[in-house]
Amino acid sequence: MDSEAELKQQLEELQKQLSKKLRFEDAISSIKSLLRDRYPSASLPLRKSFYSVVCRAATVLKTRHTAPGFWLAGLGLFQLAESLASEPSEKAHLRSCVSQAKEHLDQIEKDLPDVSAASSSRGSGGYLFEGHLTVDTEPPQPLWLQNETIMERLLAAESSRGAAEADTDGSAMLLEQLITNLNNVIPEVKEICSIMLDDDSGVPKVPPASKEVVAKLPVITITHEVLAKLGPGADCSICKENLVVEDKMQELPCQHTFHPPCLKPWLDENNSCPICRHELPTDDHKYESWKEREREAEEERKGAANALRGGEFMYI
Repeated sequence: MDSEAELKQQLEELQKQLSKKLRFEDAISSIKSLLRDRYPSASLPLRKSFYSVVCRAATVLKTRHTAPGFWLAGLGLFQLAESLASEPSEKAHLRSCVSQAKEHLDQIEKDLPDVSAASSSRGSGGYLFEGHLTVDTEPPQPLWLQNETIMERLLAAESSRGAAEADTDGSAMLLEQLITNLNNVIPEVKEICSIMLDDDSGVPKVPPASKEVVAKLPVITITHEVLAKLGPGADCSICKENLVVEDKMQELPCQHTFHPPCLKPWLDENNSCPICRHELPTDDHKYESWKEREREAEEERKGAANALRGGEFMYI
């Protein structure tokens, strides 16, 4: 049987996978399996690790993965974790996660078109898709097919430029649509590349924040005075939960504060302030050396640019 240290390391790895759409559902399934098998006999620190991973899943769902399938997987995880948790505050928060997931899925179901109403209003005016007659309008083409069609139309317009005056406005609209499609697909391509590329792909992945630095970050307690100063609606920018009196908050060097259970996994994965992107030192000497070289190179580039501008002014 794996030791608790190995299990904690496994949970940390699964927590990182939650941010990847292609791995989210598999990670949820693995976490549920570990919850069922190991949580009942786990020590208190390990139970806290389980809770932190589940909270991370809730945060990812609210901020990144909003598709119904992801929320359905998350709902199963929240229900299982809530049934196993014994700490009252944790149980209450998990119950809130279950409620939010159900509300989200209910809203999606309400937003879906009424098939029976659509059938009566459109009659048999559906279209064939994989051998089935549907009652909905034809779904939009995938982006790759839209882009291919746009490129064909642009090339056709270019080839006919000599025979007739070019349709400038039409070409501009096609180019704008093509750029929009590419902007929509770039985030997905970057996510796939981040999974497939190794550490030699260019800019190195930022390592987790130094454990020693994180351990020394000051922890403050929210008081009535602090809450009044922050104003209504103040929340933890990671989990989006509203702050209440007696909440413990950890302060980064940039002075932004977050719940400690939210901040540690965030720094392990991103190592930057969620608000201002201030980066903390790491324990990776290779990365720190690379960062220092980049800083020096940037200073050299700025110096060269300033010298060039100074030379231009001399000739004016």
